[in-house]
Amino acid sequence: MEHPILVSASSSFKFLPERKFSAPEPESEASRKSKWVYIFQREYAIVDSALVDFVGTDEATTCVGLVIHNPKHGMTSVAHLDSPNVVDIGLSQMLSLVSDYDSDAMLDVHLIGGFDDTSSKNANLANRSSAKLDGYSYSLCAKIIETLRDRNEKFQIHTLHVLQHNTRWDPDGTALPIFSGFVVETSTGSIIPASFDRTSRCPDEIVRRIRVTACYRDPNWDGRLLETYDTKTDHFVIAPCTWSTHQLYIAMAIQELSDAEILLRCSTSPSAESPDFVENERRYLYDVPDFR
Repeated sequence: MEHPILVSASSSFKFLPERKFSAPEPESEASRKSKWVYIFQREYAIVDSALVDFVGTDEATTCVGLVIHNPKHGMTSVAHLDSPNVVDIGLSQMLSLVSDYDSDAMLDVHLIGGFDDTSSKNANLANRSSAKLDGYSYSLCAKIIETLRDRNEKFQIHTLHVLQHNTRWDPDGTALPIFSGFVVETSTGSIIPASFDRTSRCPDEIVRRIRVTACYRDPNWDGRLLETYDTKTDHFVIAPCTWSTHQLYIAMAIQELSDAEILLRCSTSPSAESPDFVENERRYLYDVPDFR
């Protein structure tokens, strides 16, 4: 975390302007200039720079965005990791088309997201460093680094904008992430802070949000990242997921909760969520509660 090169890269990343993505009108000039692939929580995508200009994600608080880029052929893999449980298999999924099985190939790696969700501005730094680090972000970041280290491929970490490097504090001393989203410019492999509005989190936003919830009880996705985009055909293919009666019961129960209760029940970091978090939860829970 404190390697001088990584600290310098993280400091530089903080000063990059955030790019805001919004879907242009179908016939506008902007719609013909750029194409992006958006990744929701627990999803991943591998993109070819010849077909896709940007690939990215946002809405990450305790989650971590992982980028693996092969500078030899321009393939880029991006995942929105939400649990240590999906890292082992998830990395294999991410590398399926990125690694060319050349033992000397060096793959560029970037980690963005997660924040020091165990800290407060007034905490003693010495005590914090010796205390047990049991926040959501720390365990996920540690698992990612350990798994990269243990794999046979060669990785070079260029950006480690996580934990304390991605933490700011509000006037009350509450820790918050500096950035919760980014995009990769596929032609160069450059990483840019980014945010997406509702029009750009597509396609099939509602179905994909439902799938994030449903996959936790679907054994077909145990330990796996959700498949969303077919690299070879350059098409979104939303892989199916099972919605159980138990999940229907939970969804109906959540409908009766207040906004504050939904925030506390559905988020790992209630104080750090975006203003539209509860609205996004309610959009599918209220409108279409029975997805069977």
